[in-house]
Amino acid sequence: MIDLTLLGCGGGMPMPNRYLSALCISYKGRKILVDCGEGTQVSMRMCNLGFKTIDIICITHIHGDHIVGLPGLLGTIGNSGRTEPLTIIGPIGITEAVKGLRVIANWLPYEINVIENPKETVLAYDDEIEIDTLEVDHSSPCIGYSFYLKRMAKFDVDKAIKNEVPKQLWSKLQKSNEEIEFQGKRYAPEMVKGVERKGIKISMITDTRPTEKMVPFIKESDLLVCEGTYGDDGDIEKAIKNKHMTFREAATLAKKAKVEKLLLTHFSTAMDSPEIYINNAIEVFKNTIIGEDRLELNLTFKE
Repeated sequence: MIDLTLLGCGGGMPMPNRYLSALCISYKGRKILVDCGEGTQVSMRMCNLGFKTIDIICITHIHGDHIVGLPGLLGTIGNSGRTEPLTIIGPIGITEAVKGLRVIANWLPYEINVIENPKETVLAYDDEIEIDTLEVDHSSPCIGYSFYLKRMAKFDVDKAIKNEVPKQLWSKLQKSNEEIEFQGKRYAPEMVKGVERKGIKISMITDTRPTEKMVPFIKESDLLVCEGTYGDDGDIEKAIKNKHMTFREAATLAKKAKVEKLLLTHFSTAMDSPEIYINNAIEVFKNTIIGEDRLELNLTFKE
């Protein structure tokens, strides 16, 4: 149902084997991009991900390793033939940052709508995806993201028959939140809908120290994509000083929030082989995987 591609898993500066922060969420042929560090476009080309169908770009914060790839990407999206408006979401300062970066991406064939530090849920794709944000603890204004893909309530055929709903309206009402008028009568969605079903939740937290307010925000995520700038437990002082996390801290956050899977990313340039430190996370949260550029994951609804 949702395909994810970790386009870049590096932090600080791009390395020969590691591009900078970017995550692509693909849904029904459309795309949401989280962060746009250097190398994002190259990884997208390598994965055969189209540019024209990027509708929303979510920026966690305005540090170069998370946003410098943006002006080039905006130009490429324009060259791909896009004419529909594109939305950019980000923390305090994102409006000014986008304006500055667009000095080299000024003439685009589509409009850009900027949402700065949203305090309410942003709805996307006919309200099918809810995007929420949380201010986190970094050296500049930074927000975490939660993406919740809603699932249609189960269709109740007995209910539909009992309420004498015409069969040609069954599917429309199941997918709708509004009444439908048909042959002089009005039919409501609740006349055919049964039990509500759990959707899919994806959370991304980077760059930040772990905080207690993150726990309810990411609670029971099907996937938590979380920074693990430092793998070695001995680097905790660096993590505190630079406002980042160790693998163990990210795993502790995942455990507290009862997420299903943890994907570690945003690795320090000093950490050539993050997999060496995987046990520091697994000791706390078993279902942990180490990110790598162009890692692909698929999430589906559970019965």
